[in-house]
Amino acid sequence: MQQMFLTPPLLQNQKARLIPLQKDHFEELKTIAFDESLWKYTITKIYSDDDLRNYIDIAIEERAKLQSYPFVIYDVATGKIAGSTRYGNISHVHRRVEIGWTWYAPVFQRTGLNRACKFELLQFAFEHLDCIRVELKTGNLNQQSQTAISKIGATKEGVLRKHMIQEDGSFRDTVYFSILQVEWPSIKHSIFKEFTIEQEL
Repeated sequence: MQQMFLTPPLLQNQKARLIPLQKDHFEELKTIAFDESLWKYTITKIYSDDDLRNYIDIAIEERAKLQSYPFVIYDVATGKIAGSTRYGNISHVHRRVEIGWTWYAPVFQRTGLNRACKFELLQFAFEHLDCIRVELKTGNLNQQSQTAISKIGATKEGVLRKHMIQEDGSFRDTVYFSILQVEWPSIKHSIFKEFTIEQEL
């Protein structure tokens, strides 16, 4: 897995393009990052230029340490930047990654872009990184996110109670989901059939 991350992946299909996050993405990201609705259920909040710079710097530092691998997301149809996502909590020894830290500008939500991104990330994780397990998690109150994760074939594993302390001091219960490598072929050819057909043409 470590060697695969040393060569920056470019993930793209007919709807989404994901490229490694760089500091020079700041100006594009600031055009979409300050909508407060994006951060309603997140632990990290981005409300200012300094918040966004810090977010980018930390993500890039974690990539250098092989702890995470952040991307920016572009909508292929418009060519516009749409948001960000990443592989995180990377375990090279146990061949495990988490997909998360995902956010989209409201105009790109519920357009199928998230589904397209998840396909590319899952396919790369299972077929190129040879992961055994991919994890996804979200806050217990974020029903929209839980529904979206369930729709891509992930199995709900349970709830970690008082898992995180939020900005206002309240506790967040976290819902964990996963997809296993042995489950991926079936999920790929059923739930993500439209992308599989596109790639086989």
